[in-house]
Amino acid sequence: MIPAEAASLLREDEVEFTAIRAQGAGGQNVNKVSNAVHLRFDIRASSLPDDLKARLLQLKDQRITAEGVVVIKAQQFRSLERNSFAALERLRELIAQAAFVPRPRRATKPTRGSQQRRVDSKVLRGRLKAGRGRVGDA
Repeated sequence: MIPAEAASLLREDEVEFTAIRAQGAGGQNVNKVSNAVHLRFDIRASSLPDDLKARLLQLKDQRITAEGVVVIKAQQFRSLERNSFAALERLRELIAQAAFVPRPRRATKPTRGSQQRRVDSKVLRGRLKAGRGRVGDA
């Protein structure tokens, strides 16, 4: 599955948004208005394909709880809508990351020529080092 296609499988009705107050500096606006967003997405209860769910649950990501719920906090922007959109984009990126499956590596043998070149270079190096010994009485 192409990662971009996997991110489009996300149904927005399965995502739960909660408005919270943002942390940090920001003056009066931060203290009055709940503009930050907690996004919650239950992987096991979602309509994603089973193989994608399994890869998502196997990800070593601190945003995924032991129960299989993705929790993303977005507080970068001053508006609730932009923070919601940013959190949703991060969830889509996480799903796309899980959808990418690298091709398995096929083991290959070194060619006979490369093996011979390796042995030849080792022999040359050994002869060079052997010539560095003490000079004896000849």
